[in-house]
Amino acid sequence: MDYSLLLLILLVCPLVAALLIAVLPSKPTPRGIYSAIHVLSLAGVAAIGLTLVVSTFMGNDIFALGEWFHLDGLGALFLGLIAVIAPCTGIYSLPYVAHDVADGKLGPSQVKQYYAFFSLFVFSMILAVTSNNIIMMWVSVEATTLSTVFLVGVYRTKLALEAAWKYVIVCTAGVAFGLFGTLLVYANAADIMSDPHQAVFWTEILPNATQMDHSLMMIAFVFAAIGFGTKAGLFPMHTWLPDAHSEAPSPVSALLSGVLLKCAILIVLRFFILTAANVGDTFPQTIMMILGVLSVCYAAFEVYRQNDLKRKLAYSSCENVGLIAVCFGIGGPLGIIAGLVHCVAHGLTKALMFCLSGNVMMKYHTRDLSKISGIISVAPVTGVLFAAGCLALAGFPPFAMFVSEMFMILAGVAAQVWWAVVLVLVALVVVIMALVRMITGSALGKPSEGIKRKDVSALALAPEIVLLVLVVVLGVALPGPLAGSIEEASSIVLSYEEENPENDSLFEDAMAALAVDEAPEEVFE
Repeated sequence: MDYSLLLLILLVCPLVAALLIAVLPSKPTPRGIYSAIHVLSLAGVAAIGLTLVVSTFMGNDIFALGEWFHLDGLGALFLGLIAVIAPCTGIYSLPYVAHDVADGKLGPSQVKQYYAFFSLFVFSMILAVTSNNIIMMWVSVEATTLSTVFLVGVYRTKLALEAAWKYVIVCTAGVAFGLFGTLLVYANAADIMSDPHQAVFWTEILPNATQMDHSLMMIAFVFAAIGFGTKAGLFPMHTWLPDAHSEAPSPVSALLSGVLLKCAILIVLRFFILTAANVGDTFPQTIMMILGVLSVCYAAFEVYRQNDLKRKLAYSSCENVGLIAVCFGIGGPLGIIAGLVHCVAHGLTKALMFCLSGNVMMKYHTRDLSKISGIISVAPVTGVLFAAGCLALAGFPPFAMFVSEMFMILAGVAAQVWWAVVLVLVALVVVIMALVRMITGSALGKPSEGIKRKDVSALALAPEIVLLVLVVVLGVALPGPLAGSIEEASSIVLSYEEENPENDSLFEDAMAALAVDEAPEEVFE
């Protein structure tokens, strides 16, 4: 099988869908045509994407168009997230958009805009995780901004347009820092490589990273962490995130939080690997630790304070991206594995919760948690899923985020960064309090008056059920292929380290703990 061709088809599939929907007229065209193109595109993304992911996990490094596109074990992990979450949120979009049309919130041109830019958004994220050209990585992140800004402002209300403007200004300004860091790496690499034309390709830069200028690489990483960290939602560059998530349609919020933030983290990781290979891991880990701890501590109290359902979930995204940064800041086999597992676990869990927030809004017509009560009585399936999703987001067993957060704590203890462990644990307690209060106040309690007791349609529930099953399965024991993918991705991130038998043993113990639902004694020691 020609996997290079499949990779190109994967890129073309959502792009063609976006262009097809864009050229169709708005009013004479039945809305079902948009939906059909949308579903076919996402089916292709799921089928081809998962095929490429499996192939990569079997040991195939895939290149396409020379060296412009590359899929390795690290990129494949994030492509797997896109291949699962994009179809789930895309299918959920069908009943959600239909409901908004019936409510008069969306007209024919807005429906066309939604489906066209949704496909363009998926294309730009696939481009981000498969680009081997570091300039193209920046272009793809900027493309995600330009595609999603129209999704954030699709309702065309004053608040939605304000959120869209804030989103595009903050992210464009932030990602400009990422461009500066990217150009520093390129110029540095071109100066030492025999063929300067190869200095744009990440796979060509990595073997030469040790020869590059230390000071320039440190400056470049700071700019990359700030620039792409803006898109990831790290504090203090997170300011676009609560507004954009709260005003965007719920399926878009699910895709933004579940996948886009992780794509930005992936690019930060690419620069992290180059910098660690050049100056050692202490400097990039320190930067990640500072940004991560600040994000977790700030966002945890905002999660508790918010009374808007979607803003609460948005600040939870900031908090969890902070946890991922803390994991990479701790470093070592345990820290890297914890960070990658948390990327997957949080992506699935947050996509679940934002879709459920859409169900709640369809029933209650508000995001105000003080006006939302008795979800389980009003919409039993949604209510049960909502309560389970809150517990999963709080990191309770047997859900996936419990595993990654436990590994993060173990990694912190092993690295003896006690101050970070204590601060993160305090912040996690605050988040747990906020989410438990959301369960008791909204999922349980007396039903709000005037709300019809009937759940949303089966099509609006099916994606959340799939996501919850995945979250539970990953919390019990990682399936063999996924455990193998985490191992392969972790090896790539740790490629800068010299061979160390103690680290190798710890790495094997950690992977064993993921594959079976208990950790060996060596991990706890």
